[in-house]
Amino acid sequence: MPVISSTSRTAIVLLNLGGPDSLAAVKPFLFNLFNDPLIFRMPGFVRRPLAAFVSARREKKAQGIYAHMGGKSPLLEETQMQARALEHALQPHGQAKVFICMRYWHPMSAQTVSEVKEYAPDHVILLPLYPQFSTTTTLSSFRDWYEAADAAELQVPTTEICCYPTDLAFLTAHADLIRKALFEASAHGTPRVLFSAHGLPEKVVKDGDPYQWQVEQTVEKLRGILQLPPEQAYPTYQSRVGPLKWIGPATDHEIEKAGAEKVPLVVVPIAFVSEHSETLVELDIEYRELAEESGVPHYTRVPAITVHPDYIESLSQLCLQAEATTSRISPVPGGLCPPEFTQCRCRTGEKE
Repeated sequence: MPVISSTSRTAIVLLNLGGPDSLAAVKPFLFNLFNDPLIFRMPGFVRRPLAAFVSARREKKAQGIYAHMGGKSPLLEETQMQARALEHALQPHGQAKVFICMRYWHPMSAQTVSEVKEYAPDHVILLPLYPQFSTTTTLSSFRDWYEAADAAELQVPTTEICCYPTDLAFLTAHADLIRKALFEASAHGTPRVLFSAHGLPEKVVKDGDPYQWQVEQTVEKLRGILQLPPEQAYPTYQSRVGPLKWIGPATDHEIEKAGAEKVPLVVVPIAFVSEHSETLVELDIEYRELAEESGVPHYTRVPAITVHPDYIESLSQLCLQAEATTSRISPVPGGLCPPEFTQCRCRTGEKE
């Protein structure tokens, strides 16, 4: 088994989106999100004023969403729990410290780079809390990290963990929670499982982003573990915004379909590893209400895997593997994406 050397220092950086820590932070958080060139893919002189306009327009609605969660996102606290659990899991294997780096709200890259530089590590491991790679999440976080690291002159060998959509321990964590929900729902008939992931515009996928393919790989492996047929358990996509055509099927449409067919539902947040607005409000409140209105006889939402022991084991093994590799990209469990996904990090990362 690989170990983290007891004579060297490894910094592990958990990458996540972040969320506003107050209602006043909602607007600047949204601006940071929409000003990301991998979200609004247009020149900066167009993107910045558009991001300002959209964030101002969406502020009140978003504040209403965060009001349901006590006036802030719980994502930082969730990630802090994961950091503590991962650090504890790695203690027997050597000297490592886990840091948190958020993309759109604090602690952001510049702050975390400063903390990592002060720690003076011999090796940095970038670990996204996005199991499935997308240019809009993982790549955006990587690029922001390197920009801040270059500005701070943090010159340390760095290894990226690109993604882990079919890592066995990651899948096992999901399967454990899904089985419990299936048992509960089966009292109301044969349940249908919707593996709900955040959607993407179709254009992003057609440009070579492997996210949808990786989500489908996660679902296919879980179907095998749980012994569920494709018509009973399949991926769906939530959180559509804007006028572009998005990938589907849409989670809300599938909820309405289940209501018409009087089928109990188990909804799994398959691309979210922490509780936040898309799980606590969109899935738990908005979609639950839709299920009731549509006639779904039973609706249960599986918890995010957060600090499930198998998920923490997955993260720790990914870190140990990254520590042992000599390349910039740590090998991906399950291998590379098909060649048509030209934005796959394992195909492009070494060239940047």
